[in-house]
Amino acid sequence: MIHIWLDTALLAQITHAGNASMMCPNECSNHNATPGLGHNATNTHAAVSVPVALTSTVPELMQLYQHTFVIANALHIQHDQDKRWLICNPTGSGKLAVLDEPAFALLQRFTLPRTLQEVCEEATIEPLRVARAVSLLTELDFLQDLTARAASTQATSHSLQDDKQMLAVWLHVTNACNLRCHYCYVAKDSEHMAEDTMRRSVDAVIRSALLNGYQGIHLTYAGGEATLRLPQVIATHDYALQQTEIHGLTLVAGMISNGAAFPVRMIEQLKERHINVALSLDGIAADHDQQRPLINGAGSFALVDRTITRLLQHGLVPSINVTVTQRNLARLPELLGYILARDLPFGLSYYRDNDCSSRLTDLQFSDTQMIQGMHAAFTYIEKHLPASTLLDALVDKTKMYGSRTYHCGVGRDYLAINQRGGIASCQMEIANPLTTIAAENPLRVIRAERRGVQAVAVQEKEGCRDCEWRNWCSGGCAMLTYRMTGRSDIKSPNCAIYKALFPAALRLEALRLLKYVSPIEI
Repeated sequence: MIHIWLDTALLAQITHAGNASMMCPNECSNHNATPGLGHNATNTHAAVSVPVALTSTVPELMQLYQHTFVIANALHIQHDQDKRWLICNPTGSGKLAVLDEPAFALLQRFTLPRTLQEVCEEATIEPLRVARAVSLLTELDFLQDLTARAASTQATSHSLQDDKQMLAVWLHVTNACNLRCHYCYVAKDSEHMAEDTMRRSVDAVIRSALLNGYQGIHLTYAGGEATLRLPQVIATHDYALQQTEIHGLTLVAGMISNGAAFPVRMIEQLKERHINVALSLDGIAADHDQQRPLINGAGSFALVDRTITRLLQHGLVPSINVTVTQRNLARLPELLGYILARDLPFGLSYYRDNDCSSRLTDLQFSDTQMIQGMHAAFTYIEKHLPASTLLDALVDKTKMYGSRTYHCGVGRDYLAINQRGGIASCQMEIANPLTTIAAENPLRVIRAERRGVQAVAVQEKEGCRDCEWRNWCSGGCAMLTYRMTGRSDIKSPNCAIYKALFPAALRLEALRLLKYVSPIEI
């Protein structure tokens, strides 16, 4: 008997990845892009993708006997305990699975090109079962069918960015905030986006979407603190709903908040409109308060904790954005305990230096500090494994499944609109707009701009071209790289961290699959 552990919900996300927007990873979605679902939604609510190999008929399998197969190039193999192997193809389809000893032995038989019939004649397992297993390994992109290579490549080399269906937009509704987070890149004042500017911003986004062939838009309401302008946000969202319906576009929306104040009526308004909520939480009690104090210097953790409880009580599950700095790195296990106990989707984002925070010397971490701190966090997670995957949560803004040529939509599929209607290619540069909402096609202007950070495919970046992880980190945050190096065509300053942590994170995924997922038996 052959056993293969595979998350079919995750496989569905890879298969249908064209629906994803190029919003900055982890910024404003609950990872399932479904309002009100927690982390276990990956297994209990998300769509699943039944591998074609499991439903193939006997005649279809028999047609493969004369086909020649070989192990895929750059396959990543990690041996786990109890004769289990985690296999993934990070430079190919990005799919992954755990194989038992018979499955791994079958895979190894194709180290050199061989026909399925040759392998069947040597196997102790009946030929049809071998054929079905080989078909599944090929579908996972672990094997290449050299006889049908063109068709196989077309079917399995799907990129998360091949189908640009969603135009991502950051709507900066205010500079005002009731917190004074130490690492924030926004210079605080009372200036906010006027309602007319909000509507004109929506109009400009829709023009860009229509002129550039998008099927929908992904709006993120942010600041400052977006909840301070909630009536205007709600009015703008209702206008966006109306206009997208008129123009045949889909609309996905989220709001980023510090979570300091969330009355029940606000929650109801957001839930009614299916607006996802992302909250920032950097630690428990003082660990959070030291980085995210209120404007009067008091701590904000108790307020955020109250908001999370209130949101969950009303069926609106927030995603949690954790900014990891030198200050809170050592206490991540305690924070992860809080998050996992509440089954909250989350993402760990590494601190990014900016003009407003560069004077602070205790936020920036060294590679060694981050690697050691994250390994300690992984040790905690291993003892408290969640039922759903954490592959898009653990290593900065990376996604350890599928395949991405670009890290985000900067310079390509993304508009960051400031409170005055100026448009930048990234929210980190929102004070330095490149065009305005008055432009007929703002996205075309952003794409044509050759100053500042540029959209460079990961395979064209120095230090990335030959890396096995390039399609998972996608070169890292383009804005961080540009700020630190003055270049867009070079690997991320966090490259060494990613390389050190990816195998450890994959090990956690293997343990999760073995614990919670019933194996496919062939």
